[in-house]
Amino acid sequence: MLPQPLIARFRLVLGLFIVGLLLSGITAFPLLHELRLMASWLGIADHADYARHTGLVWWIGHVWHGLEVTQAQFPFIAYGTDWLAFGHIMIALFFIGPWRDPVGNAWVLKMGLVACAAVIPLALICGEIRGIPLHWRLIDCSFGVFGAVPLLYCLKLTRRMRAG
Repeated sequence: MLPQPLIARFRLVLGLFIVGLLLSGITAFPLLHELRLMASWLGIADHADYARHTGLVWWIGHVWHGLEVTQAQFPFIAYGTDWLAFGHIMIALFFIGPWRDPVGNAWVLKMGLVACAAVIPLALICGEIRGIPLHWRLIDCSFGVFGAVPLLYCLKLTRRMRAG
C-alpha cells in the first residue's frame, strides 16, 4: 500500500503535467483562429500589414500572415500541426500509467525527462534552420525545462514510495 499523502501529491503534480500536455495538443488544432485573436488583441488589423510593427507584435503578425497565406494556398500543410496536436495528446495518455501505478511505471517519467531534454537541441537547431528568432526558441526551450520540474519531483516521490 502506497503512503496516501505521497500518492496524492504525486497524482496532483502529474495530473497538472498531463493537463498541460493535453492543452498543448488541443491548442495546436486552431492555430489560425488563435493567431487572429492574438493579432486583434495586439492591434494588428490586417495580416499583410505586419511589417510596420516591431518586436513581438511584428513576430505575431508575421506568423499570422504566413498561416493565412499558407491556409489560402496550401491548406494541407496544417495537417502537420494536426499531427503535432495528436502527438501531444497521445504522449499525455502515456502518463496515465504512472498516475495509476507510480512505482511500476517510473520509466515513463524518465522517458518524459528525456523528451524534455530533447526539446532544447530541437528548438535551438531546427529553430535556427527555420529562421525562428532566438528569443522565441528560448521560450520553446523553456517548455522542456519547466516540463522537467514536475517530472523530477514525481520521480523523487516515486523513490520515496518505493522505499517506504
